[in-house]
Amino acid sequence: MIQNPILPGFNADPSFCRVGEDYYIAVSTFEWYPGVQIYHSRDLVNWDLVARPLNRAALLDMRGNGDSCGIWAPCLSHADGKFWLVYTDVKRLDGGFKDAPNYITTCETIDGEWTDPWYVNSSGFDPSLFHDDDGRKYFMNMQWNHRGPGTGGNPAHASFDGILLQEWTPEKGLFGPVKNVYAGTPRGLTEAPHIFKRNGYYYMTTAEGGTGYNHAVTLARSRDIWGPYENHPDLHVICAEGSDGPIQRTGHGQYVETHWGGLYHTFLMGRPLEGPHGPFCALGRETGIEEVEWRDDWMYLKAGGMVARVEVEAPVDAKQHAPVPVLRQLGGKLPPEFQWLRTPETGRIFREDDDALVLIGRESIGSWFEQSLVARRQEHHAYRAETTAEIVADTYQQAAGLTTYYNRHKFHAALVTYAEGVGPVLTIMSCAGDWPECALTFPTEDVPLKRGPVDLRVDVNGATQQFYYRQGGDWVAFGPALDASVISDEGGRGEHGSFTGAFVGMVAFDTSGQGKEARFTQFDYLPGEVG
Repeated sequence: MIQNPILPGFNADPSFCRVGEDYYIAVSTFEWYPGVQIYHSRDLVNWDLVARPLNRAALLDMRGNGDSCGIWAPCLSHADGKFWLVYTDVKRLDGGFKDAPNYITTCETIDGEWTDPWYVNSSGFDPSLFHDDDGRKYFMNMQWNHRGPGTGGNPAHASFDGILLQEWTPEKGLFGPVKNVYAGTPRGLTEAPHIFKRNGYYYMTTAEGGTGYNHAVTLARSRDIWGPYENHPDLHVICAEGSDGPIQRTGHGQYVETHWGGLYHTFLMGRPLEGPHGPFCALGRETGIEEVEWRDDWMYLKAGGMVARVEVEAPVDAKQHAPVPVLRQLGGKLPPEFQWLRTPETGRIFREDDDALVLIGRESIGSWFEQSLVARRQEHHAYRAETTAEIVADTYQQAAGLTTYYNRHKFHAALVTYAEGVGPVLTIMSCAGDWPECALTFPTEDVPLKRGPVDLRVDVNGATQQFYYRQGGDWVAFGPALDASVISDEGGRGEHGSFTGAFVGMVAFDTSGQGKEARFTQFDYLPGEVG
């Protein structure tokens, strides 16, 4: 059986692509660098991270991008003997405008060096590229309307003003007529178009309903790529609204016909837990997959209804790999599970020594420009993370340590720093969902430390987390149990205000501007409840 989610922990907006007997999924990475994660599978059960293609300044520079901006909804396809990746780098989230340049890059191998991008347009986000049977290529994206209520083509949400379609080639760029071919259904917030062809129809899937609990996969069809498009009899193929199962917030995916003859559709999803402020998705938006079938030239879930299942029949006999602890002695090349924020100039924020990862303190933990934070996704509802940090701080403006982090207004951090008259101390710094002020709180008194390395640990179990430390002895609990539910989509502004995922990792800052360095020699991530 396939166990959903197939990509746990902040792997949203899955673009699904088949090349022969190989299957690939590309997902959004938002403000985390390098941009786009691409996974590979040969059985649809087990998926391995094989590429983060947007890994240099020519392809992506997100310095200054706000929280939940950056790479939205990439589209991965294969044609003409190479892979094509279409992506948006969203520069603004709040307010009436969305500044959203769209690009295309290619590569002959999934893990090779991708070409410098073609800039395409900026009329909206969630771009897609369709390769027709005759070799012509069509570019699509949703159109963003900044004019407000009462304008636009979909009264449910005026800002999401339909799907634009235009022909494109690498040589000409966009050319010929541009047409708004699909306005969406009454659910509104119509985005993420993907076209595929079957039995003489052009089918367009879109995501509707936003990123929250009434999200859906919508399907429409036309005999002509330019429309008009007829809506599915049920409007939507996948939607969890009104259900009470463990899989919620389903939408935004892509259809693939397998080489075994099976038919599958990916979707994003969330697995809410109950927290002190209501349901929350600690693992952000994840990727699932469902089996589909065709009836009267319309797609339906094979199991019936619109609610995705936790277990889905696999096309081959394969066993899902169990999660294992990730134990890292840091030094040399950065382990593949780690990412950082926004900048392509990694030499400014970290250095990979032979025996340690060295973070170079730059701007604050809340910066949108140059932040020394290297972290990995939270992939389990319960886990333990440990690291060993060393910083010789000379001022309280210099600090380094362990953080559970979502964005600048949702984090907890146990930090080694300096206090006048005391010397090195351990402190906890939190921003528990306070937006837009992003006010800091300090949940406990500082603890004096000896100079030298400090082991730091956090235990997360659902809606609670606890920091620990040690210097040569036993682990000592530090500070109170903290609200881990704030480190989620629903924390702070709520489900539509931010839509990425939780991370745990190493951080350093030096707001004095002196670039104080901190050394981290190990980082362990152990899934499951721990005592």
